[in-house]
Amino acid sequence: MKQEGHNDEGHGAGVLNATMAFLLWGLFPLYFHAIGGVPPMEILAHRMVWSLLFLCIVLTVRQQWKWLPEVLKQPKIVGTFAASALLLSANWFIYIWAVNNGHVIDASLGYFITPLLNVLLGLFVLKERLRRGQWLAIGVAAAGVAWLTWQAGALPWIALVLAATFGAYGLLRKTAALAALEGLSFETLLLFPLAGGYVIWLTVHGANTFVNTPSDWTRALLVAAGPITAIPLLLFAAGARKIPLSVLGMLQYIAPTIQMILGLIVFHETFTRARLAGFIVIWSALALYMAEGFIASRRTPA
Repeated sequence: MKQEGHNDEGHGAGVLNATMAFLLWGLFPLYFHAIGGVPPMEILAHRMVWSLLFLCIVLTVRQQWKWLPEVLKQPKIVGTFAASALLLSANWFIYIWAVNNGHVIDASLGYFITPLLNVLLGLFVLKERLRRGQWLAIGVAAAGVAWLTWQAGALPWIALVLAATFGAYGLLRKTAALAALEGLSFETLLLFPLAGGYVIWLTVHGANTFVNTPSDWTRALLVAAGPITAIPLLLFAAGARKIPLSVLGMLQYIAPTIQMILGLIVFHETFTRARLAGFIVIWSALALYMAEGFIASRRTPA
């Protein structure tokens, strides 16, 4: 009985940790909008610099530096994390640009599409076999994207690029040799020369907002990019170890849902009936995908 209670407690803590992570990710547009006066590339550079500083503090407090010398001796691991770091930085840049240019709803669509794109990556890259219900869900989602493209007269490229970069990043991290904390630390370490060099270049040319702005609030927000980036990831990693993947999959839609609501209510973005119809088709595909996965899991022996 005691062990069962402990498991229930661990499951509850896992759900709480994962929920907090997705809530924080959902609120990201408010943060990036608050520093909307800073160019996206500069925000990205500061995010890398302050994230590395924060992560170094966490690793030092937890005494978790033993992995770094071993990893640096393995070129294959370094190359894999260099690729994932570039994908992550591309995803961050597009997301920051989208939020600060009035495309929060388009960004949220990208993260609604990501799970279905992950299925396709599993098919073509990991050679996984898809069930009939999964094919149907992907087909319905593709119809939703096609409808949005026809209505807008152009591909929803923000959503597709965000989904592609984050999906490919997740694929690389799925087979990575490092856990979440160490992996993110190594990625930011690899990106630091570029980010630090860019910040120095901005400073030399008198264009570093951190130095030039008269607003201490803006400086504080730029420094806060470190914990704001790392804390949700650490919460997510802690939660993911304690709850089933099916529960985690349902919780992940918290973030894009909050982002879409912020785009509508706070940032007053245009959301026509035709656009809503496209979103509904994609949401239907997600519902179909989750229902199919639930039924399949019930049929599969433990």
